[in-house]
Amino acid sequence: MLGLTRRIVIFAAIDGLILQPAPPRNHPPTTQQAIKIDYKGNVSPLLKDRRDEDTAPASLEVHGIVGLLKIASSSFLISISRRQQVAQIRGRPIYVITDVTLIPLSSQADANKAITQARESLQKHSRAEGTGEELESDTSDDESVTYADTATHEDSLPSTPPTEEDIQSTAATKRERRSSIAEDVVVKKGAYGRFADRWFSKKGWSTEGRRKLGMSSEEELNHQQELRNSLTAVQSNHGAAEDGTPEKSEAVEAGTSGGKDADQSPAEIEKVLEDPSQDVMASMMPKIIRTTRLYFSSRSFFYSYDYDISHSLSKQTTGHSSLPLFKLFDPLYFWNQHVIQPFIEAGQHSYVLPLLQGFVGQRAFSVNVSPDTEQSAIVDAASKPEDVIAAQNDATEPAEASGKPDLEKGEGRKDFLLTLISRRSTKRAGLRYLRRGVDDEGNAANSVETEQILSTPSWRSSEKIFSFTQYRGSIPLFFSQSPFSFKPMPTLHGSQETNTQAFRQHFSNLASRYGGIACASLVDKHGTEAKIGSAYEQHANLLNDIGGVDGKGMRISFHWFDFHAVCRGMKFENVSQLMEILGPTLSSFGWTVTQHDQLLQRQSGILRTNCMDCLDRTNVVQSACARHALEQQLGSLHIAIDLQHDPSTSWFNTLWADNGDAISKQYAGTAALKGDFTRTRKRNIGGALTDFGLTLSRYYNNIVNDYFTQAVIDYLLGKATDQVFADFEADMMSRDHAIDIRKVRQAAIDRSAEICVEEADEGLVGGWTLSCPTKANSLRATPFEECVLLLTERALYFVRFDWTTEKVREFERVELGRVERLVKGVYVTSTLAKRHTDERRNVGFVVIFEVGEEDEGVRVNTRSLANERKEGEEDGPGKGVEEEDEQQDKDTKSEGKAEKVTEMEKRFLAFKALPPRSAVATVQSEDNDPKSEMEMVTMLCDEIKRVADSARKTASATTSEREGGLEIEERDIISVAEAKKSTGYLEQIGYSMKKLVWG
Repeated sequence: MLGLTRRIVIFAAIDGLILQPAPPRNHPPTTQQAIKIDYKGNVSPLLKDRRDEDTAPASLEVHGIVGLLKIASSSFLISISRRQQVAQIRGRPIYVITDVTLIPLSSQADANKAITQARESLQKHSRAEGTGEELESDTSDDESVTYADTATHEDSLPSTPPTEEDIQSTAATKRERRSSIAEDVVVKKGAYGRFADRWFSKKGWSTEGRRKLGMSSEEELNHQQELRNSLTAVQSNHGAAEDGTPEKSEAVEAGTSGGKDADQSPAEIEKVLEDPSQDVMASMMPKIIRTTRLYFSSRSFFYSYDYDISHSLSKQTTGHSSLPLFKLFDPLYFWNQHVIQPFIEAGQHSYVLPLLQGFVGQRAFSVNVSPDTEQSAIVDAASKPEDVIAAQNDATEPAEASGKPDLEKGEGRKDFLLTLISRRSTKRAGLRYLRRGVDDEGNAANSVETEQILSTPSWRSSEKIFSFTQYRGSIPLFFSQSPFSFKPMPTLHGSQETNTQAFRQHFSNLASRYGGIACASLVDKHGTEAKIGSAYEQHANLLNDIGGVDGKGMRISFHWFDFHAVCRGMKFENVSQLMEILGPTLSSFGWTVTQHDQLLQRQSGILRTNCMDCLDRTNVVQSACARHALEQQLGSLHIAIDLQHDPSTSWFNTLWADNGDAISKQYAGTAALKGDFTRTRKRNIGGALTDFGLTLSRYYNNIVNDYFTQAVIDYLLGKATDQVFADFEADMMSRDHAIDIRKVRQAAIDRSAEICVEEADEGLVGGWTLSCPTKANSLRATPFEECVLLLTERALYFVRFDWTTEKVREFERVELGRVERLVKGVYVTSTLAKRHTDERRNVGFVVIFEVGEEDEGVRVNTRSLANERKEGEEDGPGKGVEEEDEQQDKDTKSEGKAEKVTEMEKRFLAFKALPPRSAVATVQSEDNDPKSEMEMVTMLCDEIKRVADSARKTASATTSEREGGLEIEERDIISVAEAKKSTGYLEQIGYSMKKLVWG
């Protein structure tokens, strides 16, 4: 395995950041290649040592590189500034990241400032850890007000001791001061406790209080203003250049000292001026940086320099490999793969450190085995990481030399090590209500693989090592839940065919990784969860009926266990009933066993557990299954212990409770519910009250913090482009990219054409998806919805589509001969966000036409489109569905006119162009130059005119048809001024409140 750079010295040179490998103390200089990252984010090798340059006044030593964060024209280097060793596997340390530093790649001055602040912060933490005392500070450890892990001017200690003159000056100033109540409370707030310290301190609000309320700190507001001033300076200079005047802004005259915007090329300046989203991202940059730092510093990212923690025991690479670690790392769990890509592309593999999100924990325990008793006794246990690591280091000597018995002899004291590794998938990753169900590739939300490894502390190959793996994941159907309710009703999406395809793909992926599959669904059989639970069971039965996962009879074992009903009254011990059901299946799957570096036995299947969130109930059941496996594994070594009732085995419960809390914090923002039972195997009223408080915290996170954090996660994983932040600023929401929107829209066009165009010889010219008012014959009826417009050789079809069920809801046919004229132009429907008022992007067109008594009118689908079954029906979802769909289609076609028209009247259809660029990264990469909104509208109007003119020439002359070409009028449909007049105060206040809290 190619060696990784473990300690890196970072300093800012005039032409970029220098990353120099730092040798261990008292060792000669390292031979690893130093690299440079220029101030445009380009990574390249450095051919000479530049640590002694005068241009590097400060340097920072870090433990590794997370990657490069690139947003618009800004770049930031993310490095690991603090870490903690939490485990050790085969003598190789496993670390958790506790803090990261973000260094801006804008100029030497900015980089030096961030490096200096980060260095001061590290010195402060080092002194605190050395004395064992916690330093009081207005800035908490997990918060940041600048790009780096900073200490404020008041909290930072000077790098040089004060002079005698400074001391005397300070003393004189203090003598001149006069005491007052305001001074005692505000200035000397520290003497009055933490409440006064945080309440009356600007920094108190700027850190914890402001963060929890979603507010910006004073420093962040100042930085936002600096960004705006820089952008204004660039715009002013651009305007001056256009006018031919020689004046230049101060930022431009300053050259490299003027900051990032001064270094921008004319093309970059033009891009900012032409794209308002660039200004939006600049204003949101401090929040993006802060969220990124909090995310990577959340103690949920783990790494090792020389051990692959992404693969289970049975998939570990045996022997020496010349490949770098990132190439051995499982891409499914490679969380920084996107942001570290610039280093991979530059060939700097020694700097590519793959990160795993999830949990890593260890417990060491000793068992006293006596041949006189059936039950073995736990005589010692270690839970703290330092104690567990020390136990491994002490056990490196051979068993013969230490006098310890061999495991197979069945007597004496035996030492064991239990390691727990949870690997969270990067596919469909995100936060609680914002990521539910499955995507079109079969990836389920909140997918986590958890491996429990039983070994000896020495990890000797001559002794058996056991591995037991489980899996959790959301119900693999398309569904969603609103975050604005304590008990939200699941809403199923997509057609039967779409769900069946994704469902089958999901289990096909699982089977290829793990083999056999058993499902334990813990959702309620009554109430809000029953609907999604029934759909899950029906699809599982249907999959088994049509040939199984592989089409050759590989069935999935499905068990629906109503956890809340069986364990009602806090009787969680009733989970044993489920274990009796799952026991035979788990025994048939077995576990993995290795000895002498050889695979003796491989686990042949996986237990897939889920509740609604795959968190709380899932934690309880997974810990019970792991306990069952551990008892059986020890039993194979002639050791019998009672993990359920023996109080000396509490270390096992706390290990699994810590794992549950870690996964829950990553997904829901709080510790797991029912944690008291997981830790103590008992449930009481105190635990119930704690769970209620955690539920309230989750509810707050769901509606306040999660939307923006989800946008950042999608961007860091490469699932979305930086357009996702402009979308958030406009709507204060984050979208779910479960389905490729291009495929969905194309499928909607095809489905609409199949249903609406009855005549085979009519000839479909094209179909498009557009935005339209919810009310017919209106320009402003909100909210707007996506619709389908079909153009044939004889008519226009306006289709309102039900995107949840993928069915045609209603459609209207307009003969081309009835079209009077087209109007295209600016179409502003909201003035709340900058994107909504950009006249170049908010455009549309109106089709004005006449209707008479002989026209067909609007056809409406009168049947239910949800395909819901009555309660008590036992047939699967596949029975009769196709027949019902066909009947619905017939009803849509045969429905008569919606209203009677007694004389000719004028009507119109209004359409607004959808944004051409999607926030989804895959769409962005495949279509680098899509048509703009104005180009799309112009193309559509020209195409309608061309087909209409052709139809009028060839059609027989009637009184209802018009002669001559179709007129296209260019004027504002709704101008910005008109839109502002129609925007109500309540709407403005509502958006401002959302922006205050969420943005």
